[in-house]
Amino acid sequence: MRTLLNVIWLVLCGIWMALGYVIAGVICCLLIVTIPFGLASFRIANYALWPFGRTMVDRPHAGAFSTIGNVIWFLVAGWWLALGHLITAVGLALTIIGIPLAWANLKLIPISLVPLGKDIVPAGTPHHAPSTNFSGVPANLAR
Repeated sequence: MRTLLNVIWLVLCGIWMALGYVIAGVICCLLIVTIPFGLASFRIANYALWPFGRTMVDRPHAGAFSTIGNVIWFLVAGWWLALGHLITAVGLALTIIGIPLAWANLKLIPISLVPLGKDIVPAGTPHHAPSTNFSGVPANLAR
């Protein structure tokens, strides 16, 4: 089912959304200072091409530079990309087959607004190892 949804997604809106991210990434890579934004944009373009079966999670050790970068990203490119996701979601929601695709577009909006400090992982995988106590036993099992 994921493959079918991904193929439909790719044809109806994935290519266009990924193209928006690639354009933002190329613009960001033109200047040396904004290369991290360009790399984040390319990573999200890959995710926007084939979103079903993958998810984005917070990187556990993202610091203040990610926060500052996300503010700059929001002002320069993030809100344009989020607007593209919103417009595409409204158009897709007009058809019954497009409702799951519209929902996927809406789930991409937060990522398009603040992409730094995020990782793309397959759905259902643990995001990071649970914290352990001094004995090496996971904290949630050491009761």
